[in-house]
Formats: sequence, C-alpha cells, structure tokens
Amino acid sequence: MICLFLFPPKTPTFPINKPSQPMPAKNTLLPSAKLFAFALCFAINTSQAQSTLPTSKPETEGIPAAAIDSFLTAVGQSKHEFHSFMMLRHGKVVAQGWWNPYEAKLRHTLYSCSKSFTSTAIGFAVSEKRLTVNDKVVSFFPDKLPDTIPAHLAALTVKDLLTMSVGQEQDPTFAVASTQEDWVKGFLALPIANKPGTKFLYNSLATFMLSAIVQKVTGQKEVDYLKPRLFEPLGIKGQDWEVNKQGINTGGWGLRVQTEALAKMGQLYLQKGKWQGKQVLPAAWVEEATTAKIDQAPGAPQSKKDSSDWMQGYCYQFWRCRNNAFRADGAFGQYIVVMPDQDAVIAITSESPDMQGELNLVWKYLLPAMQPKPLPANASADKNLDTHLANLKLAPLSGSDKGTFNQNFTVKPNLLNIKAIGINIKDGICHISLKKDAETYNLDFATGKWLPGETAMQGPGIVNGAKEDFSILQPYKIVGSYAFTEGKELQLKLRYIESPHTETIICKFDGKNLTADVGFSYTYGKDHITLQGELAE
Repeated sequence: MICLFLFPPKTPTFPINKPSQPMPAKNTLLPSAKLFAFALCFAINTSQAQSTLPTSKPETEGIPAAAIDSFLTAVGQSKHEFHSFMMLRHGKVVAQGWWNPYEAKLRHTLYSCSKSFTSTAIGFAVSEKRLTVNDKVVSFFPDKLPDTIPAHLAALTVKDLLTMSVGQEQDPTFAVASTQEDWVKGFLALPIANKPGTKFLYNSLATFMLSAIVQKVTGQKEVDYLKPRLFEPLGIKGQDWEVNKQGINTGGWGLRVQTEALAKMGQLYLQKGKWQGKQVLPAAWVEEATTAKIDQAPGAPQSKKDSSDWMQGYCYQFWRCRNNAFRADGAFGQYIVVMPDQDAVIAITSESPDMQGELNLVWKYLLPAMQPKPLPANASADKNLDTHLANLKLAPLSGSDKGTFNQNFTVKPNLLNIKAIGINIKDGICHISLKKDAETYNLDFATGKWLPGETAMQGPGIVNGAKEDFSILQPYKIVGSYAFTEGKELQLKLRYIESPHTETIICKFDGKNLTADVGFSYTYGKDHITLQGELAE
C-alpha cells in the first residue's frame, strides 16, 4: 500500500455542519490536520443494490416522473456534486440513484447529520427513564468537574446541549477535540459567558457531550445502544461511528451509514416514531425533538429569514426548514429532509459548496410537483427517469494515457517528509511508488475509468485534527483515475467513496524536474500543497 500524507501549509477551517450558507451564527469545527493522496486499490462491485423499502411509480404517488427528471438534470448542471439521492412519498421509494463510482451498498460519512441520531439516542434514554432533558450536565460527571463550579455550568441542562444553547462565546469543539484527550473534562472546564438556554451557538462538542451522557447512563457507546432500538428495527446494517481516544462516540459527527438508512430515519420521524405498525420511538419525543426551540438569528430581517433554511428555528439536533419541513444535515450536503405536509422524505449525500443552493433545488423542482392525488400513468416519463437514474455518474479523468512512462524522482525536503516518488505507466495503469521515511508505498490508477481499491490510511476530512481513534474506519474505500493532458501534465484523481471528499494531483514535468500540486475537493480550489522533485540519477 502507498499513501501520501498531505499537510496543507495553511490549514483551512471549516464548519463541521456546512461549508457555505447564509447562516450568521455558525462557528467552525475541526480543520484537517493531514490528508493523503494515494492508496492501493482493490476491486469492488459497482452494481446498485435494491432498496428494502417498498417502491412505487412516481405518478402513483402523485409526482410526475418528469419533475424528478428535471431535478436530476438541474443537479447535473449545478455546482453541486451529488453522490446519492432517494425520494420517498407516502412511505414508498419513487426514485433512487447513485452517481457512479458511489453506490447503494457503500456507507457515506454524515458529518453533522450524525447529530440527529444522537438526539434520537437521547430520546430512547428519556423514554426508558434513564435521564430527563432537565437533568443537569454536571450530575453525570462528578469526577470530571473543575474545582469551582460556576453558576452557568451548574445550571446547564441536557436540553441546553440539545438546542445548541450552552452559552459559550465561541464553539469550543476544535480547541478541545484537537488538543485534549479527555473531551468531557475539557468541555466542563470551559467558561460559559451567557445564561444557558438563551443564546444559540452551533456547538458540535455539545453533541459529543450528549453521546458521553448516553454512554454514562447506559454503559454502552451510543452506536451500540441504538442498534437494538433503532438500527435493527429499521433493518439498518453496517453502520459505524467514530470514537475519541476514551472510546466515546463523537456524537456530533462521524456516523457512516448507507443512503437508505437516511431515508428510513426520515420515514421513521415522518411516521411519528412508528415503523411497520410498531411504535419504535415515542411519538411525543418525535414531536418534541422536531419543533423549534430557539431562534438562531433573533433580530434578522424577515426578508432574510424567508430566503434561508438556517433561520427557521433549531430543535433537538434537527433544523426547521421553510415549507413546514424539518431536516438533519451535515457538512457538504448530507441531508434527511422530512416534509410532513407532502408526506415525503428526501435523502441526499453529496459534496457541495452551497448547501442552501441544494435545498433550493428541492424547493424549486420537487416541492411543487407533489400533488395530493395519484396522477395518470406515464410509461414514457417513467422510462426516461429510470434511464437517467441508472446512468448517473461522475466522470473519471479523460485524456491520453501516454503509452509507457517510467521515471523516478528525488523529492526536496517538505512537510510530508516524502523522499522519493516513482511513476510507472504501462497498459493503461499508472503505478505510483512513494518513499516516506523508511517505508515505500505503492498504488495504481486507471486511465479513462475508476479503478476501485482500499487503504488502511486515512483520507481527507475536516475532522482529521481531532484526537480520535480513526482505526475503526479502516479500511477506507477509494477509486482512482489518471490522464495526461495536452500540456503533458499528469493528472491523478482519488475519490474516497465512503466520504464526500476527493484529491486531485497534477504533476508537471520540466526536463529533470517534477512539480506535484495536490488539491483537496473540500477547499474548492482555495488551498493546495506543492512538492518539488528532480530526476533520480
């Protein structure tokens, strides 16, 4: 296996919930501390699994297939890179698709969409009388409290964590999670400037504290606690969740599930906690968790609120939306959108620089298309939609494969401590060998197609700076492609297909010299790192 770790010289900071939106009161979370660019590949099946949810034709459920087709066309013409899409109406799947190389059987990193699952875990614990939302946070961790307990900390409740109204002046997530082993103790040591419950501030570490509370009162990590209560009743399998160094699920981020799991979660909440005739989650909790509890932007002009899905009120780790909807969401466009008025659920995984723009497409194309009664059958439109869904793809790199190419380069001192890079191209495969410290790593890219594989090495992500145990996520699944441009630059693209992210490497050759520029998809061209090498003798 070969991996190239990337340490951007100027580390960008991103919100863990969304990279670009008109929400004024959102602070940032974990910047990436290191990223890798290369990894050894193995073959995976790219066929799409069938949903275990019931399916129906769009017109039968009151939606013109052509409207969904238009939505997909608009997505393809936009700046949003979708990875998957599922739409449910009246409890049935009317459309589902994955943009190759993403596929139904793959999990996808949820980022802050994880928070709504943490809220659900709290709901189960409340229903089992293990805690109440009015319990004081300090009561759960008597051994981790500061010597002096300030009044605001003493007053902090589980409900304040749920509603992102801890009262801290700045989101403490990066400061604590990237520097301290004990996140609970670090959180409790932080000053709280405002009375808890009075001021919204997006705070992913507050959600981690909810996860820590679940583990404290149940004796289980929340992913394990949720298994018999949520995942198994809904037929959700294969989920995993990042943990910190003390074995506590991160809570506010780090859950990976298949797209269908998102759709099922949304349908469960749409059905007020009922699944296949059984009350899985109390209806009272669903109502409590999805109604607005705090205004994220008090005093904002109504015109601004009318155009923003981030100013409709925050619930218990859910967001209110326009059009009387609510949602779970995570950075770069991981969505569960629940639309009670339309009896519909929409699940999306993606990498987008404009999450509001993604929702705007839903409101523009899908919302007005949903009619209260079934529509006449339209076999032609259904066939066009099915064809469109079956052919969704993200194109691999295209260009010349340059035939045979074999060169080795000694790399100048750099932040990555990369000492040598070998490039060998033969029969449409680009083989990279890389010497880093005392190790030599190897991987392959294909020309004109995605070559699937996996690696034990960590890929790019905005939480990489956290003190976590990332080993539970291994092996990481990847696909790679390469091409030579007309300007004789070697381009390599590596997708981490259980995350939103991609790396692009551009190698430029000038006589005996090599310049390798590595870009990260989630910076949208704003940041890269450059390696300089010269032909080895």
